[in-house]
Amino acid sequence: MKTPSNKIDISIIIEENRNLIYKIVNSYCSDSNEQEDLIQEIIFQLLKSYDSFDHKGKVTTWMYRVAFNVAISHNRKLRTREKHILAIPSKLVIVAEEETNEYDEKIKQLRAFIQEFDPLNKANLIMYLDGNSHKEISEGMGISVSNVGTKINRIKKQLKKKFKQK
Repeated sequence: MKTPSNKIDISIIIEENRNLIYKIVNSYCSDSNEQEDLIQEIIFQLLKSYDSFDHKGKVTTWMYRVAFNVAISHNRKLRTREKHILAIPSKLVIVAEEETNEYDEKIKQLRAFIQEFDPLNKANLIMYLDGNSHKEISEGMGISVSNVGTKINRIKKQLKKKFKQK
């Protein structure tokens, strides 16, 4: 059994890599309340599963895997719950748009496009945009390196097409 100091180590690791968690949460969830719940669930699962982490691979690859699994499960639960909830008409809630520059608009578009991908492609894209190698993505997603390359190339083509259409 590991010593209690390992729990401190994982909390430091989580703090140092919190942006990794935020990127995943922002890509899988847009409601701020749901984002908070998802962040808490990811952190809980990271703390819970740290003792079983084998340290053979990068800790960030393990974190991606845990966070993606939690996010995908969370989304499944939300979709099931949404089947039983009535939507509020959009005219009841009006949100003022802030002025944005062209760069901010491109980032918003990219986030919207990422939301449209299926969970596996979304996960591959997030890891790729974070600068992970194909090997690291392969380890994190449990697919072959060549499969990662194929998926990334297809995603890039889809994104180029979407940006040209906008």
